[in-house]
Amino acid sequence: MNSAASLLQEQTSESALARADRLPSNVLKRRAGQRRQMLAVQAVSYSLGTMALLVYCYAGTISVVIPAAYFVSGITLVGCFVVLSESHVNDRFEDHYLTLFQVAGHVALQLGFLLAAPEIGYAFLSILFLIFGFGALRMTSRQATVAWTLLVTGLAPIFLLTTTPIGMLLATPVERLAAMLCYVLTIGQCAFVGLYGSSMRKALYHRSFELKAAYKRIEELAELDELTGSFNRRCIMRMLDDEISRAHRINTPCSIALIDLDWFKRINDAYGHPTGDEVLRTFAITVFANIRNIDRFGRYGGEEFLLVLPETEIDAATRMLDRLRAIIAELDWSAFSPGMQVTISAGVATLRPNETDDTFLARADSALYAAKARGRNRIAKV
Repeated sequence: MNSAASLLQEQTSESALARADRLPSNVLKRRAGQRRQMLAVQAVSYSLGTMALLVYCYAGTISVVIPAAYFVSGITLVGCFVVLSESHVNDRFEDHYLTLFQVAGHVALQLGFLLAAPEIGYAFLSILFLIFGFGALRMTSRQATVAWTLLVTGLAPIFLLTTTPIGMLLATPVERLAAMLCYVLTIGQCAFVGLYGSSMRKALYHRSFELKAAYKRIEELAELDELTGSFNRRCIMRMLDDEISRAHRINTPCSIALIDLDWFKRINDAYGHPTGDEVLRTFAITVFANIRNIDRFGRYGGEEFLLVLPETEIDAATRMLDRLRAIIAELDWSAFSPGMQVTISAGVATLRPNETDDTFLARADSALYAAKARGRNRIAKV
């Protein structure tokens, strides 16, 4: 019992408490529902066990006091845990089922009736397997060790320090029927525990897929620009570094383009920021529709975007950007506001031997500046 007390003290420590007032209401509701199901199963189990004991009572093997006391004791024990559950005391603990203490309570009850009616002691001993089978679904390895130690502490005196015979009476047909019922009911409940464990495994299996999908979505959101759906600056810069390393390693060309929406500030001032956001989204969608699968496109900052073009020489990259420039210029932007025109300028550069990302980007930025200086709506290369 000292082990159980020390474990309870540990569970109620500040590090182990999961404060009920910190848990969302839907979590508390779900937990309470799960506990109700488990406690209802325990109540049904005691009811079925009482029925088997009543058969022994009918055969004259035991007094009617035994099944009556067994039912009242079992329902009272379950009722105590119901009160704790419904008052949300359980939610203060990491193991909100209080599994160890439920196991200890039910084991103590079975051992008590083993002493009270040893002539049918096998019935109470067999239920110990059911209790531990059900508890194993929730207990940690340490809890299981403590529960096993408590069981040994309770069983050892009964088997070693007393001479009380523990029997399974089969002298009459009614006693044989009662014995059969005890085994059938216990095995049936063990099968239920197995089905319950299987349903838990299936639920965990499906939950793992949900968590993987959620994690994947979180990763995507961490890499994407919320407004345009393109890669954010951190992600596109990492991709640029990867492509630079790859190009240096296998000696293949790599080009980049810094793209800027011309006079974008004027668009925001004249038509409003919501319209400006729609322009950025439409531009990004158009780019995605006109680049290759191996190309990488991200928002570099504001209305400036970076397009990484692996395995692409400077002339091919320039032609690709000029085609994209023409597509953007020819879009019907008047859908956002009558008379609106949107164009882009871009600076294109191709990676040089042993060049770093800083100098690479600086050359593309210099080309972009040259394109703007020449009147915008054009592509410049270096």
